Amino acid sequence: MKAMILAAGLGTRMRPLTDVTPKPLLKVGGIPLIVWHIERLAHDGFKEIVINIAHLGYKIKDALGDGSEWGVNILYSDEQKEGCLESAGGVIKALPLLKDDIFLIVNGDIFTEYDFNVKKKLENDILAHLILVPNPEHNSNGDFSLEETLVVDSKKYTFSGIGYYSTKLFKNIPYGKSSIVPLLKEAMKKGLVTGELFEGEWLDIGTPQRLELLNAQLFNNN
Repeated sequence: MKAMILAAGLGTRMRPLTDVTPKPLLKVGGIPLIVWHIERLAHDGFKEIVINIAHLGYKIKDALGDGSEWGVNILYSDEQKEGCLESAGGVIKALPLLKDDIFLIVNGDIFTEYDFNVKKKLENDILAHLILVPNPEHNSNGDFSLEETLVVDSKKYTFSGIGYYSTKLFKNIPYGKSSIVPLLKEAMKKGLVTGELFEGEWLDIGTPQRLELLNAQLFNNN
């Protein structure tokens, strides 16, 4: 299975930091945020990682290269000319690189100790398996709920930005900017999205304040 790290966002909430540095290269504990993902993915058995890039994307390519430093092969889906194609649009452009029927997607602006499953299967025509987390303060209402193993469109837990997807979810979706959320909600109506609740360490690094807090926590832990 391949993994895709979504790294093309503008990082507007992270300004002024992201005026000169793409958000995935902001440092957490002295290490670029995206490198935490790469190292964990490599540890968990992923050999090929697709990264989409847009805002200051050339800096990500310069920093990471081909991934050999971490024992992986990095492929880039370049959206610098179009601007960020958003979550679904970015995946649709990257599908020729992902190739496999099932792949993992990880948001580039989260920090987590979730163990990625390189052998995850989607059975019975399931289109996606989402990892949900308890609600953080900044998303107190949540995004989705769980009814046993099915994810439903009601608010209880927060979507972590980690999910396993079938290429069928993106079938017949036109090229261009689009969000993955409407696709997921439509699939939920048909009972085709499963999920699980992860209660380990997970943080959405969406603002300078949250980045500062995480760095302080890591410093104190050491």
